[in-house]
Amino acid sequence: MTDLLPDLPKLHVGRQRDVLRAPHAALATTCIEVDPHSDDTVALAADLLATMDVSPGCVGLAANQIGVSARVFCLDVSAHPKARTCHGRFVLVNPVIEVATRKERAREGCMSVPDFTGDVRRASRLEIRGYLPGTAEPVLIKTDAFEARAIQHEVDHLDGLLFVDRVVDARALHPRQTYL
Repeated sequence: MTDLLPDLPKLHVGRQRDVLRAPHAALATTCIEVDPHSDDTVALAADLLATMDVSPGCVGLAANQIGVSARVFCLDVSAHPKARTCHGRFVLVNPVIEVATRKERAREGCMSVPDFTGDVRRASRLEIRGYLPGTAEPVLIKTDAFEARAIQHEVDHLDGLLFVDRVVDARALHPRQTYL
């Protein structure tokens, strides 16, 4: 499938932003809905994409990870080896998970928790609704596998949760491996 937002960078040139790390208070705050039409939302979308693009291994980024309390996230799992279904590079505004089924446990990491990974149970099939920044076009994304997991991870950020809040117990939290 083609990207949901192929023209967003033409609308606004994004700038790289610093990614907040736990225990920063912004990461534990529930984000607020925003107007998908607004110039601020379009600029935020472009900044999220620009920041994700310069962050090795990053497949998604939520607005509060760059210090903005807005229900907006970007995602692109197309280069990830575990991706099966892939909607390309996109930004979703005011996302709402409609359907989440078939829970599976898998390892997750996060730029805001750079020293650890954790085993988290998440739905492996997902339907999510939201809006595209700029046009406010409503979209419904039906996905599975790794993309479903990544979307839920980003929506958790918007709800003020980190993956470490979802690990079953301390044995499910692991020091991040460093590869040379």
